Amino acid sequence: MMGVFAIGLVVLFMPLFGGRNALEYLDNLYNTISKGSAYYIPELREANRKLAGDSVKMALGLRSAGEAAQAVQLLSGAGARAAAQGAEVTVEGDLGAILASCLDDADRMFHNDGAALVRRYHLDERAALHTWWRVLGAAVKDLNRQHRFREAKSADAISAKAVECAYNYYRIDPQSIGDRWAVVLFSLLFYVIYTVWYGFAVLYLFEGAGLKLGH
Repeated sequence: MMGVFAIGLVVLFMPLFGGRNALEYLDNLYNTISKGSAYYIPELREANRKLAGDSVKMALGLRSAGEAAQAVQLLSGAGARAAAQGAEVTVEGDLGAILASCLDDADRMFHNDGAALVRRYHLDERAALHTWWRVLGAAVKDLNRQHRFREAKSADAISAKAVECAYNYYRIDPQSIGDRWAVVLFSLLFYVIYTVWYGFAVLYLFEGAGLKLGH
């Protein structure tokens, strides 16, 4: 039994699936399936409409002067008045419009259209979205400091459900689990059987060596 397990382990790490091993293939499969069920941007857009015309003035502490300069580009593109001094950005404008612009960029990245962000900001698309994530994190802190908890909650939701998802799933093509149910079912059954097989192999090895559990 242990020999069969070892052979299976070797096969799992062989590049038999288009140059990828079984673990890489399944990792990509589950990423594509999970992306298909992680699209929250339409709901976030609807919730953000309530913030249209909500004027804010914030001081955002970022990590570096370079990141602050990128943040000014993003915020200016959203129609806000922004200026950087060192690693701190002061911004004044319509919070609903700022968040809507962020959602637009996250939506493009979610649909693998990073070139749109490059054209818009002349920045690497991942760098632009990461800066949005930093901007929203700093905005949540400043809005909470101002006791504007409703606005902070909206910014935090967009950061987690739109920006993070779009960044993590960038360049992954979504698909429905219904299209790959047979592969998913086989992988789950194989995992259970393979794990139990290994457990019994270890058990029988110990029994053959005369070792027993007792109390």
